[in-house]
Amino acid sequence: MKLAIVGAFSGTHVGGSLLRAAATLRVETAAFDCANATRRGRVVRAVLWRFADRRPPRLDRFSAMVVARCMEAPPDMLIATGTAPLTASALRALRAAGVRCANYSTDDPWNPALRARWFLKALPEYDVVFSTRRANLDDLRRLGCRDVRYLPFGYDEFLFPADNEPATDLAPEVLFVGGADRDRVGFVEEFVRCGPPLTLVGGYWERYPVSRPLTLGHQPPEVLRSLTVAAKVNLCLVRRANRDGHVMRSFEIAALGGCMLVEDTDEHREIFGPDGEAVLYFRTPHEAGHRARALLRDASLCARLSRSVKARIRTGDHRYRDRLVAMIGPVG
Repeated sequence: MKLAIVGAFSGTHVGGSLLRAAATLRVETAAFDCANATRRGRVVRAVLWRFADRRPPRLDRFSAMVVARCMEAPPDMLIATGTAPLTASALRALRAAGVRCANYSTDDPWNPALRARWFLKALPEYDVVFSTRRANLDDLRRLGCRDVRYLPFGYDEFLFPADNEPATDLAPEVLFVGGADRDRVGFVEEFVRCGPPLTLVGGYWERYPVSRPLTLGHQPPEVLRSLTVAAKVNLCLVRRANRDGHVMRSFEIAALGGCMLVEDTDEHREIFGPDGEAVLYFRTPHEAGHRARALLRDASLCARLSRSVKARIRTGDHRYRDRLVAMIGPVG
């Protein structure tokens, strides 16, 4: 089995997790970093993003390079993650050469902040599209994608191992990790009025007066995991514009054994079971604030939920190794 992965490989990006998973399966893998499709000046990137259909500056060059490399040493399968910078013509060339092409759709292609015509044109050229959300499966089929399957996120056992030391200098009362999407900013504004102290990690929170004093900015994986273990309560919010039913943090917090307060969705219920079994759910910021305060008053409940959710996720098939096997089939 020979594999090619097109994606981002730094930090907690899924491309890196799949690459590490492939190594554990002893699958020979070529990695194509999508950052090479955007290597131009900041102004050029901004202009193309805003006025040229969110097109990466080196989309055609990058696509041609991937095709050329795959012709030299053909993989059995190519997996592209997210809005991978591969054109429709490049995918047709790869498939004509006998390379099975899959997209692991980690963001909703119809998210207004991400939607790009060039990418929607490319999606039907994949042999199979694996989506991390059920909400857009029918949209993908209507677009012309021939094989569409639901495949959730997972956790990276190398970035989020079973045993971790909590942060020694900071133990958040309530921790949220994720970017400052517009709906999340509104959530935080209401939560801080009725809930316990909140610590934020992620991009763009410094832009808003309500969240600026609460944010630690971006943090590397080793800091994320120590903060998650140290936090008394971990908030887990989906992205509304992305039509998420769960997010990467759904599995990452659980794999670390964080006490979880989770946005109530069908996918979260499928992953974690009924309320109170492994997590507590909320539907509104006010309810989240109320339930966070209740958790902080009940250390034994927090400890039970932490043990339960960690066992549920770590004993299930939720590693990115398991996701990779679902995409490529059994190896060896």
